[in-house]
Amino acid sequence: METLEMPITISEFAAQKAAGMLSAQSKENAGVRVFIKSGGCSGYQYGMAIDDRELEGDTIVNHRGVKLLVDRMSIDLLRGCEVDFVENMMGGGFSVNNPNATSSCGCGHSFRTDGANTGDSESGAGCGSN
Repeated sequence: METLEMPITISEFAAQKAAGMLSAQSKENAGVRVFIKSGGCSGYQYGMAIDDRELEGDTIVNHRGVKLLVDRMSIDLLRGCEVDFVENMMGGGFSVNNPNATSSCGCGHSFRTDGANTGDSESGAGCGSN
């Protein structure tokens, strides 16, 4: 029997933050929807929202007590990623550690998977750079 890995995970700290946000919602059975949309300076952009709907074709993962929902169009670009929560001097927020991204913008919210630039995403390039 083949062991299947979770297609998407959430860090312990992000799970704590998400659980707090979800408990403040009055939505029954809500989870965190993680999705990809076209745009951003590198081609794709991450998105997240609290959602209580399970759509046809969704991949649903329960990890660390948090339900993660990913639509069928986004799952291939998010497979193997980890949702994290990062705090810094400018505040904090959710981020996505994505092994499928071959390059990303300095803003950390957009990425590319075309393999054109497989260098370190911490190159210091700004949002205006390609």
